Amino acid sequence: MKTAKMKNIAVIPARSGSKGLKDKNIKELRGIPLLAYSINAARASGLFDEIMVSTDSSLYADIAMQYGASVPFLRSREQSGDNAGSWDTVEEVLSGYLKAAKFFETVCLLQPTSPLREAEDIVNGYKLFRDKNADAVTSVCEADHSPLWFMTLTDDLSLVQFRKNQEAAVPRQQLEKYYRINGALYIRKICYEHKSLYLKNEREYAFIMDRKRSVDIDVELDFQMAEFLLGGGVNSLSIYASVERR
Repeated sequence: MKTAKMKNIAVIPARSGSKGLKDKNIKELRGIPLLAYSINAARASGLFDEIMVSTDSSLYADIAMQYGASVPFLRSREQSGDNAGSWDTVEEVLSGYLKAAKFFETVCLLQPTSPLREAEDIVNGYKLFRDKNADAVTSVCEADHSPLWFMTLTDDLSLVQFRKNQEAAVPRQQLEKYYRINGALYIRKICYEHKSLYLKNEREYAFIMDRKRSVDIDVELDFQMAEFLLGGGVNSLSIYASVERR
């Protein structure tokens, strides 16, 4: 069988069974299906030989293809439930391409719930990947608050211990910066052995993104925040106001 070795594949996971926000992945954000923003960013980056949307829905697949993505096969039932993990889905996608004798050097997981991620973020993430000779790059952003400002509550809702901890803490301006994974960008090196594959992440580095581009849509409030930012909120953003169909 003739093999095809390509460089980079983007995988956009978009199952149809969202519980927190119904049909979240195709819900229109300023008139455009949510998953289309990730497709557009991937296409605009110019880095990918293949942009694949992994979905269990023929409707979702049709929408994805309208915006320029490939859907050569639908997601299996095993990877379509509430407990399906993103990396299990990625491995299923890569295994499907492997059966078709298509090989890639890297995979980039782009979650459709990060619509404010730009093509420039993907390009710069890959630059870090190359510069560090990395196995993996994962996007992060600065946390909104230091963990020292968080607490658990007892049944009586007392704040006494929390206030004592605050008194011993340094001023907010002197606290170290903390970062969180923002879910927007995951790059992994792909290794093939015999007839199987695995993803490397031994040498993993953080790619720092702006907090304004790190909105991760899970509930309606997140969706409203993304709409606000896309509409020019917070000094406006250099973000796609529209996504053209191919």
